Amino acid sequence: MKEKRSLNDWYYHLGFIRLDRYIVSRFLSTFLFILTLILAIIVVIDIQEKMESFLAPGMTFKIAFEYYVALIPYFANLLAPLFIFITVVFFTSKLAGRSEIIAMQAAGMSFNRLLRPYMISAFIIAAVSFYLSSQVIPVLNKTRIDFTNTWVRNKKVEVDQDIQTAVAPGTIAYFGTFDARESMGYNFSLEEYQENTLTSRLTARRISYDSLYHWTVYDYQIRTFEGLKEQNTSGSKLDTVMMIQPSDLLISKQDGEQLRTGELYSYIQQQKLRGLGGSIQSFEVEYHRRFASIPAAFILTIIGACLSVRKVRGGMGFNITIGLVLAFAYIFLFTISSSYAINGTLSPLVAAWLPNIIFIPIALGFYLKTPR
Repeated sequence: MKEKRSLNDWYYHLGFIRLDRYIVSRFLSTFLFILTLILAIIVVIDIQEKMESFLAPGMTFKIAFEYYVALIPYFANLLAPLFIFITVVFFTSKLAGRSEIIAMQAAGMSFNRLLRPYMISAFIIAAVSFYLSSQVIPVLNKTRIDFTNTWVRNKKVEVDQDIQTAVAPGTIAYFGTFDARESMGYNFSLEEYQENTLTSRLTARRISYDSLYHWTVYDYQIRTFEGLKEQNTSGSKLDTVMMIQPSDLLISKQDGEQLRTGELYSYIQQQKLRGLGGSIQSFEVEYHRRFASIPAAFILTIIGACLSVRKVRGGMGFNITIGLVLAFAYIFLFTISSSYAINGTLSPLVAAWLPNIIFIPIALGFYLKTPR
């Protein structure tokens, strides 16, 4: 009894009254219910689409189970803005339909005060979502992506052409072609510069990767420049060390989803130093998206609450319809802007934050029109 009283006292000092706890609990329970319902539908559809893969030789129940353990959190986090929006509209419309909001306002509760438990709920969901997207889901994505590449369709980049990268300050490597399946490159060159002046150039017909940054060039020629003098050296085989590996050369769009936020940031900075800043837009979009999802939870919560706080003739169905349209518009806008960023048309930072930038005035407009 004492513990219960002390907990109630703690709530009281924080201004967290029983009504707040009621709204938060109903908000989160409704969110989990809608989340479970929609994810169940997604899983059923995904099973139907991949039925041939599940019946393929070598497929086991364990492989399929691990795949869905990774898939469900991925979609839950990806569609979190949609789930939050539907939750707010559905839950608030039910409160308005039962005249509970009218009773709250009659008791002297303003709309601003009513928003407090909504913002607390949005904060809880945003914090959990950010933690999952930063630490948990990247690890699970390795299982999900490996399953897709192995059993459905291999989207991993295994061969690429015209690859240029900075190995070290003043050292540029070029691969005419590189095949990750054989760890072999063709038409290779390595140039060294001092104060923007070419000092040496190595060319080779082939180059192979062993391990621990160990490379071997075949049929090579080295030209060394000292002022007006030039010295040539050639041979059939030469072992060398370069601080790059095949994963630095062949970049897939899905690679960024498999890195934790700290690892993702380090990788982006490392690739920029190597001169590959123009080929890692998908990594930058993924990095900024994880942070942009935090204010998105609050923006969509405000819009949903303002939209459904009043009882309308169309009932709950009208509010849910409007909510779905706006939520899908948010997701569609992010998808389009991300595509432009990956193609180099739009900055990754702008692409990730553009939906928030557009929806903030919309949220403000709904808020100002709602009686407080």
